[in-house]
Amino acid sequence: MKDPTPRSSSRPPAGRALRRSRDAAFTLVELLLVLVILGILAALVLPKFTGRTEQARVTAAQTQISTFGTALDAFEVDTGSYPRGQDGLAQLVVQPSDVTNWRGPYLKSDIPLDPWGRAYVYEFPGRLNPTGYDIRSMGPDGQAGSADDIVNAIITGR
Repeated sequence: MKDPTPRSSSRPPAGRALRRSRDAAFTLVELLLVLVILGILAALVLPKFTGRTEQARVTAAQTQISTFGTALDAFEVDTGSYPRGQDGLAQLVVQPSDVTNWRGPYLKSDIPLDPWGRAYVYEFPGRLNPTGYDIRSMGPDGQAGSADDIVNAIITGR
């Protein structure tokens, strides 16, 4: 005789198992939706970080120019004049042959490049400081005389 109560099976019917595995996976629409949301978040967040990076570079250039200023003032106290010529910053590290009373080096290391990888420009007498010197970083665009230049006269004038 047949047992009237059905036996319980540990496996669900074949149709039900297929439905469960399909429900557990992500659909293409869901994946695209997540990618769109991540793209929107990246578009909002990344510009904020890049602005901070550029501001940090400007601050680093201002700090380096101030350090040069301190060293140049010490050079002037010792020798009676600021360095002359385009290699004036190099004279802070290596004694020029025509300068007496040089007590350098006035900087602990070689002259660094600006944060954008270009050399600082030194002029004595300066265009902005006719009785002193100008030290300039050409800033992010690398063009002399543009609005983003970082110059010691502007830094100390603030």
